[in-house]
Amino acid sequence: MATDNHANNTGMTNSATNNKVLDKGGDVREGEELDAQAVSNWLREQGVDIKGEPTVTQFSGGASNWTYRLQYEGEGESQDLILRRPPKGTKAKSAHDMVREYTVQKALKDAYPYVPKMIALCTDETVIGADFYVMERMEGIIPRANLPKGIDLDEAQTRTLCTNVIDALVELHQVDYTEHPDLVTLGRGDGYCERQVTGWDKRYVKAKTPNVPSFALVRQWLGKHTPADSKTCVIHNDWRFDNVILAADDPTKVIGVLDWEMATLGDPLMDLGSALAYWIEADDNIVMQQSRRQPTHLKGMMTRDEVVDYYLEKTGLEIANWTFYEVFGLFRLAGIVQQIYYRYYNKQTTNPAFKNFWLIVHVLHAKCLKLIAQYEGEMLFNTHVQPHLKDMGIDAQTIEQLPSPVQKVVKGILPKGYFAKSTDASDN
Repeated sequence: MATDNHANNTGMTNSATNNKVLDKGGDVREGEELDAQAVSNWLREQGVDIKGEPTVTQFSGGASNWTYRLQYEGEGESQDLILRRPPKGTKAKSAHDMVREYTVQKALKDAYPYVPKMIALCTDETVIGADFYVMERMEGIIPRANLPKGIDLDEAQTRTLCTNVIDALVELHQVDYTEHPDLVTLGRGDGYCERQVTGWDKRYVKAKTPNVPSFALVRQWLGKHTPADSKTCVIHNDWRFDNVILAADDPTKVIGVLDWEMATLGDPLMDLGSALAYWIEADDNIVMQQSRRQPTHLKGMMTRDEVVDYYLEKTGLEIANWTFYEVFGLFRLAGIVQQIYYRYYNKQTTNPAFKNFWLIVHVLHAKCLKLIAQYEGEMLFNTHVQPHLKDMGIDAQTIEQLPSPVQKVVKGILPKGYFAKSTDASDN
């Protein structure tokens, strides 16, 4: 836990400094305005005791659902609420399912202390044009790519933060979902690993653009090495540091977990593998460092291997082939990134932040191939490559189109003999 010296060094005992590091909303983005009066009227109809109209701000974090803060100031009593809704123009409702997100959190609240208190769910789209839900705001710190200025954890405190975040994931995986009817119907249970591999295979192929690799070998390898589920439990499916809330007076302590839109019943090892795809270490390549979304590079953080060992020790689970879960996590992340880039490539969005996402996909592909080669051994890896020489040749051509610094990173990751095989194929 944070020490007294730590509190003095970071200003955690100073209310002004404390207030600066809390996660807050900013101005509402143009085109994403909220009809606050309509929301207030609806809340009153649900029996929520609010006074007047709220001050509305919007959180910038995340690239999916829109999140607003509603601050109601009343005589002697105030309400600090959060509203979540899908973005406008959403066609795939399952990807932004407010009913699911609300139901999961409400059902989990008694069994899992890190879930915010749900206030009300609205499925009447005439109110603001979409489903939405309202919950109580949990005041605290959200650790994004870097810790907020004013928080300076030493190495031991950083390790405590790291273990607390993993412990919160372990605790989620221990929840007995069978005691909660709304959780029992959350997923399809057994066969999760197989469904995920098949599903992401199809999603990647559908979202592929001409400038990214085919992932043909990776997809084939995952299909051949898919294990039976280790167990079935509630999984978060988007576990990252920037989805947790830390206590304002102790930045090593987890008090909340956010963004439950992808939660389901599934294999906890798949949840762990997907989480570690975002886990960027201090010595990882420059492309991954620039895309980092959480402070796992800090001294004191566990390495990915240490996280796996720690998780297995805490849960008692055993793994015959951890490489599968690690490769799947990277492939799934590549699919997520590529789906976003596909929208940019096809001018469905003009957000400049997505312009170079295709470069990340190349690096994730190279990391997958490297892990597979390490698992199979060099000779067997080349044997596995053989059926896909044509795909590999095409992939090699896309690599030559990469900007020089990224090309250097990718070639530095790829297994030895990759390009030699590609050359052999072109000579035939």
